[in-house]
Amino acid sequence: MSSIAIPELSLVALVGVSGSGKSTFAARLFGRFEVVSSDFCRGLVADDENDQTVSGDAFDVLYYIAGKRLAGGRLTVVDATNVQREARRQVVDLAKAHDVLPVAIVLDVPESVCLERNRDRPDRDFGPHVVRRQRDQLRRSIKGLAKEGFRQVHVLRSVEEIESATIVRERLYNDRRDEHGPFDVIGDVHGCRSELEALLDRLGYVVARDDAGRAVDAVHPEGRRVIFLGDLVDRGPDSPGVLRLAMGMTAAGHALAVPGNHEHKLVRALGGKQVKIGHGLAETLEQLEQQPPEFRDAVLGWCRDLVSHLVLDDGKLVVAHAGLKEAYHGRASGRVRAFALYGDTTGETDEFGLPVRYPWATEYRGRAMVLYGHTPTPEPEWVNNTMCLDTGCVFGGHLTALRYPEREVVQVPAEQVWYEPVKPLVAPAAVASRGGDELDLTDVLGKRVVETAHHGRVSVRAENAAGALEVMSRFALHPRWLPYLPPTMAPVATSPLPDVLEHPAEAFGAYAADGVGEVVCEEKHMGSRAVVLVCRDQATATRRFGAPPGETGAVYTRTGRSFFGADLAEALLDGVRTAVTAPGLWDELGTGWLLLDAELLPWSAKAESLLRGQYASVGAAARSALPAAVSALSTASARGLDVTALLDRTRARLDNAAAFADAYRRYVWPVDGLDGVQLAPFQLLASEGATWHDRPHLWHLELADRLVAADPVLFRPTRRLAVSTSSPSSVEAGVEWWAALTASGGEGMVVKPAAGLVRAPRGLVQPGLKVRGREYLRIIYGPDYTLPGHLERLKDRGLGHKRSLALREYALGLESLERLARSEPLWRVHEPVFAVLALESEPVDPRL
Repeated sequence: MSSIAIPELSLVALVGVSGSGKSTFAARLFGRFEVVSSDFCRGLVADDENDQTVSGDAFDVLYYIAGKRLAGGRLTVVDATNVQREARRQVVDLAKAHDVLPVAIVLDVPESVCLERNRDRPDRDFGPHVVRRQRDQLRRSIKGLAKEGFRQVHVLRSVEEIESATIVRERLYNDRRDEHGPFDVIGDVHGCRSELEALLDRLGYVVARDDAGRAVDAVHPEGRRVIFLGDLVDRGPDSPGVLRLAMGMTAAGHALAVPGNHEHKLVRALGGKQVKIGHGLAETLEQLEQQPPEFRDAVLGWCRDLVSHLVLDDGKLVVAHAGLKEAYHGRASGRVRAFALYGDTTGETDEFGLPVRYPWATEYRGRAMVLYGHTPTPEPEWVNNTMCLDTGCVFGGHLTALRYPEREVVQVPAEQVWYEPVKPLVAPAAVASRGGDELDLTDVLGKRVVETAHHGRVSVRAENAAGALEVMSRFALHPRWLPYLPPTMAPVATSPLPDVLEHPAEAFGAYAADGVGEVVCEEKHMGSRAVVLVCRDQATATRRFGAPPGETGAVYTRTGRSFFGADLAEALLDGVRTAVTAPGLWDELGTGWLLLDAELLPWSAKAESLLRGQYASVGAAARSALPAAVSALSTASARGLDVTALLDRTRARLDNAAAFADAYRRYVWPVDGLDGVQLAPFQLLASEGATWHDRPHLWHLELADRLVAADPVLFRPTRRLAVSTSSPSSVEAGVEWWAALTASGGEGMVVKPAAGLVRAPRGLVQPGLKVRGREYLRIIYGPDYTLPGHLERLKDRGLGHKRSLALREYALGLESLERLARSEPLWRVHEPVFAVLALESEPVDPRL
């Protein structure tokens, strides 16, 4: 059996004459969609797989499909004869264009076998001379395939060898996605061994030394590992010492490393190549001359084998010496390696004689965090989820590490200026401009796919994105104040009880089925969902959110609109700020800002026009028309006409109209400015460096109680009841509590998993199920919805789409909060926020 090892991501060209069995070979060893056949593409173009007159168009289609697959990171197999050099050149060029490795698998079958197979196929009406010509071309090509650019060439020389062959897919050397850290990523060391040891000590590593006292390894007691970002050598006082430590750590599994441009040049010098001795290389070569020959040989081998970049932690982290744009992540080609080593340069030089580099980080929009070095900067700063960790230690700056995933910067100062820089150590323009806080229209236009940590990929339709863009650009607050939009909430399953549409029993049963044993029932306030972002002071608002003077936060709706004008909003924020300060929450939570999920009351504060223009007018019309109808029907009945059924129905409608008016009036009370306005907070969403969805809901409600205690006029408490879904008596108590709430005019309740964020085998569990009262639903479905015919019809409502929407929006909300807590750039935080607003355009019954 012949085992063929190919890269997991590559472009495979099958090479063989007609009748050699390429299609059979491909169908047996590759996936159905991995193989792109020239015959099939001829059929797509001309309805005939054997129409050679359309071969040009067919191959255009073939290469287009193959290119799209490669762009998506999918292995692709080209099933064509590929015996001509020109055809193979197009395959190699396509592989280079997508930075994947081209592989050739040659099926070198005897001519007699191919002729016999073609004779048995009626669709092959060409003569034996075609096979002979193809075989001649094949035989003359085999030895030169590697020179043509194929990185791997596998030749199968018999039918038996072809039939017994197997394919082994090997991961690329840069694919370390199964390594999850935690890591300590260290920027350019440049021979500063003493500073490196000091940094390792500060990071908590224990340095091991050999008999001569030289550092040869470093171990972290918690199993953390170092990632060296290259440029370990040159300019500094002890490049051999740095190499000895880095090599020892990688050999022991305590570190990973990528090469820098200085290691690349050192390899060429040690290998005897002609190189220009400069930028500290002379000092390194002189230092290595004082080391044993076997150490120099080990250095050459170690540096030569370093891989240009590494993709780690399920693709969430990419490390490369000079950085790497997203299109190159996990790819392998000369230009990927050149970018990783040297960055993207214009080909020009500046006034100091150094290359002018494109600011690739300001345009980066990738999901992965990219950590790099190469271009020294005084202070490490985040730019679009990337950070440069070269802070010029050898030039008298600092040696810098980033703890991953904690995103904590750790530094030690240089002991002295070891090498005078050619160029002053100043922040690059890309960093100084803080380009990561700039939003780009292309980030939200068209179909979008947002990666979420808790629910995978969430898609947004282009038409929904267009609608959200109009709302966001015309009505919403500045994106700096919109780090989160609350999700829609799923309604409970329809109740089988005859006189109600929603009932708590279905909520308790649904959570029990998901394995959630403890839930919290929270009073549903008669107000509007509100998000409150409040900063401790103006300085925090300016530093953290880029706020102009006079803005210290925001109070906004589910669509990102401010509830109040600027003056009233700031007055309300002052009240919130005072209440947060009184119990010492700023210091207790270690933050200068809080993001709260709340209900703002009364509903009329936001929806007065809706109440006056719709609900009040409906109620008034019914109370005006129906009494007259009852009077007329009563008179007709008294005269002996049989209108009893109509009279009863009209009287019921009059009662329903009165109940309707009573229902919506509960949501209205007079307000004057902020007098009469109340907030009912029920969850702390985020604060500096932290999200809180892993805390139990009772913890959140107890924190809200402290705000109520600090200012009982501004804040309203949220009543709650804990229920065990496995206890019949507890469930019964929950039902009775809901009945009492709704009987006294309350809207209903929301049932939530007590633990907060919960996952079941099938995925995320709904974060809450709303169970609305019978009279409140009269506002939603109309005065007469309780009439038997109407209620039966409503019980057939479909909830699947609404529930799916609620989960997707919930996951997007969690994603935006986590990005905010990690201090990711504004465009990254804004991406899932915008997606929530876009999903709100999906066609779902708004009454659900």
